[in-house]
Amino acid sequence: MRLSAIMERAGLDAGGLGDAGGLGDAGGASDAAVTGFAIDHRKVAPGTIFGAFQGASVNGEDFIDAAIASGAVAIVARPGARVTGAVHVADPMPRRAFARMAAQFFVPVPATIVAVTGTNGKTSTVEMTRQIWRMCGFSAASIGTLGVTTPDESVSTGLTTPDIVTFLSNMTGLAREGVTHVAYEASSHGLSQFRNEGLKVAAGAFTNLSRDHLDYHDTMEEYFAAKMRLFDEVVADGGKAVIWADDLHSDAAIDHARRRGLSVLSIGNRAGEDGIRLNGRHPTELGQELALGFGGAEYKVRLPLIGAYQAANALMAAGLVLATADASGPAAAQVFDAMSRLQPVRGRLERAAINRAGAPAYVDYAHTPEALEAAIAALRPHVGAEGRLIVVFGAGGDRDAGKRAPMGAIAARDADAAIVTDDNPRGEDPAHIRTAVMVGAEGASNVTEIAGRRDAIAAAIRQAGRGDIVLIAGKGHEQGQVYGRGEATRVHPFDDVTVARECAA
Repeated sequence: MRLSAIMERAGLDAGGLGDAGGLGDAGGASDAAVTGFAIDHRKVAPGTIFGAFQGASVNGEDFIDAAIASGAVAIVARPGARVTGAVHVADPMPRRAFARMAAQFFVPVPATIVAVTGTNGKTSTVEMTRQIWRMCGFSAASIGTLGVTTPDESVSTGLTTPDIVTFLSNMTGLAREGVTHVAYEASSHGLSQFRNEGLKVAAGAFTNLSRDHLDYHDTMEEYFAAKMRLFDEVVADGGKAVIWADDLHSDAAIDHARRRGLSVLSIGNRAGEDGIRLNGRHPTELGQELALGFGGAEYKVRLPLIGAYQAANALMAAGLVLATADASGPAAAQVFDAMSRLQPVRGRLERAAINRAGAPAYVDYAHTPEALEAAIAALRPHVGAEGRLIVVFGAGGDRDAGKRAPMGAIAARDADAAIVTDDNPRGEDPAHIRTAVMVGAEGASNVTEIAGRRDAIAAAIRQAGRGDIVLIAGKGHEQGQVYGRGEATRVHPFDDVTVARECAA
């Protein structure tokens, strides 16, 4: 495909291409054939379009000359960047321009694509959407924190929202393998950095909003605005918005969707008449029974997952499937029946082990105050009459420090016993992080501190008796513990599930 065709399809001015100098000093190769896209100069080959972006720690413009030397035919960068020897596609928002161009190159893509944003629940919702689609007969995949999960359940790990080149190439690869339906996580970082642009997104979902990532977004208002790009710009014209109705920010999210002209399907206790209303929820031994109202009919669902927020995630997934179903698509009864066969999502209230006293240990990714509170609340109904809920948790280094004390306060208030330990210290002193968490639990006799995460997990499992439950929170599916920062970063192998099983044995 020629550069001019890519630019025109992306809505960019390609009028200067083909002239002697093109849109910059192109060295006589203005309208070149494009062979690929890259944002890492080391991955540039002849015919590549290179994205040179200014980041928090790395400035891609420093590698423009290296990219051109390796064969880049065009550089997408801000107008002030210096480009000599290739077409300079100058744009004040170069990440967006690059993403829109790349989307013209990476084809085909799956026919039905949905995206999920929110602070908590994204991973579970996209994976449950994939499972429901599969049970309804579609070839479906999910992309997010767990990586790319394909129709045969194989997983390749990755970031919540990978870079735009990886994201689009994954989409194309899935389509060529016959995948027709994809659900992906749209993180605030990904949305603000245009890492998932250019595709026709049939529906977007908003789960909730609570404090997180304020090391990146300065205020909660900026954080919410980044999330709302999903409805404001990413979902296709005439698309759908699936919104959890019971969050404090739900009404504002609904306003964003309606101003854009999107159809809204609300979910939850406060769902509208056209939504999926949660009329009742009753815990069972290994799950819960849901009473639902939808389309004028009543449904009973026996969900094999515990916790209120697992019910919310499953309902959001059902909403996305129903929102994107055409006239021949799955009916509500089929979708709700599929909910009764959902499998647990890795690291999300995952039952990891049972100790010799019969006490189960659950692993959960909860790493914000609200998520920790929700995980504790989810397990509380399953604790024995004389039992205790024992919580092991910590906080990550080089991240929003303002959530540490609140997490300590929640553990002191809601857990019967809590152990503050290390999470991913990264570049901070682990003892300093633990101290900040313990400030929130000051004076609480039920909260102790154990530095080593393995030692903390072992202590919790060792003290758990019959009727007790252990919650190991913070890292979920992660396979390593991160120390250091920058070039000094090192990752020690560590899996909460594996460690819990070893300790229980």
